[in-house]
Amino acid sequence: MTFASIPGLGEVKRQLIDSVQSNHLAHALLFAGKNGSLSLPMALAFAQYLHCQNKNGTDACGTCAACSKSSKYIHPDTHFVFPQNNVKNDKDEDRFRSEILKQWRSFLLEQPFGNLGDWVSFYGGEDKQALIAREESRDIVRALSLKSFESSVKIMIIWLPELMHTSAANGILKILEEPPPQTFFLLVTQTAEQLLPTILSRTQSVHIPQLQDADIDEFLKTKHAVEEDKRHNIVQLAEGDLNFALKLIDSEEDHHQTRFFDWMRACYNFQKDAAKLIALSDEFHELDKLTQRNLLMYGLSMMREALLYIAEADKISRIKGAEETFIKNFSKHLNISKTETISRLMNDAQYHLERNGSAKMIFMNLSLQIGKTINP
Repeated sequence: MTFASIPGLGEVKRQLIDSVQSNHLAHALLFAGKNGSLSLPMALAFAQYLHCQNKNGTDACGTCAACSKSSKYIHPDTHFVFPQNNVKNDKDEDRFRSEILKQWRSFLLEQPFGNLGDWVSFYGGEDKQALIAREESRDIVRALSLKSFESSVKIMIIWLPELMHTSAANGILKILEEPPPQTFFLLVTQTAEQLLPTILSRTQSVHIPQLQDADIDEFLKTKHAVEEDKRHNIVQLAEGDLNFALKLIDSEEDHHQTRFFDWMRACYNFQKDAAKLIALSDEFHELDKLTQRNLLMYGLSMMREALLYIAEADKISRIKGAEETFIKNFSKHLNISKTETISRLMNDAQYHLERNGSAKMIFMNLSLQIGKTINP
């Protein structure tokens, strides 16, 4: 993966390239960005840049032997550690590790912007929590103790170190602080605050922000030829998450606008017609996971628009037509505190849905809480 294949993030790319060009590259970097950021792709692109035999001031060449191997994630001097679970309970550890590594490489090729949920689904581990086992620390030390095969540098990419067993995390502290010469750690995290302070103190943080709307819009236009109206809706829902935006391209029209309007009206009138909320919860329960997430993401975007109207900052609003009319009327029943509470409730509901909670119970509880917030 090259930097050019990643939309936006120009300042981060320049920062990374300058650190190499000026010979001021830290031996351990922490690529930190919340879920939906392109932290892993940036680490992969940086690894390819470090190995590239003809790198320039803007990117890896993409054509040399090192780039050819890096683009397939088979460069012998790039090592990967990632959350996993032996779902088949294979007793042959070497065979399992070989197979899961093949799956990992296939996953990166097929879903270069995928997240943890996508990876777990890819190898079929939805029913078990993916973790980085305690044994990984020994494998990391063993792999990095060997001489490099082809490149002048060795790279260890650890994806989601916050899911590392405490023993494994403690086991890499020494090599993380004093790695062999020309060895670089690239740690990729979504929740840096969950990492051991001793790991944080040994790494240099590289903040990976969410993409700008314009970056996602341009990517959808040039790479996927998405028409303008659909791009507008996707960008608004994606909120800087390119992976989510790509999933929305092929998703069927879920009528989230009409569904959300009806839902909020039912929440407002929940004391008069509780049966309506029950019916809606049943309806939402039957939706697929992507459509359920779409609905909540759309709701969060509408809460932000309501907040703009309440704060009399509607000049920077991105909505129009039916959405604008609805928000103007709905915001009359809200204030800043209520809007923040509803947004938090929707975020919490999304969290529980992602962890396979009962959609019917989650939406019913959320609806009641929203109704009580609007009409305390």
